[in-house]
Amino acid sequence: MFRITKEFHFSASHRILGLGEDHPCARLHGHNYVVEVELMSDVLNSIGFVRDYRELGEFKRYLDETLDHRHLNDVLGDDCVTAETLARFFFDWCRQRWPETSAVRVKETPKTCAEYRPHPGVKAA
Repeated sequence: MFRITKEFHFSASHRILGLGEDHPCARLHGHNYVVEVELMSDVLNSIGFVRDYRELGEFKRYLDETLDHRHLNDVLGDDCVTAETLARFFFDWCRQRWPETSAVRVKETPKTCAEYRPHPGVKAA
């Protein structure tokens, strides 16, 4: 199995509702997000790629035009914007364009990471 990854960056704010008032994530705050998209295939195309990294530039344009320096709760229309829900959202977005998408990881800080990867044998939506 061949596996490739590409890393993307954007900055945005959010709030996590449902937390106690004393929890820092309940307040408006922001992150310099790092998103890693993983693609896998057991065969390579005629050039020798899982997929040309350049094709993934569409995701960077989406991040820059839609999410960068914005308030995620407003843009995504969701009160539950966590690293976990972003990982799933980005996975679905990427999988619609690139069927080889196998996982998406979202880092809010250098020490924290959430990943969405469908269960083996289960087709993603």
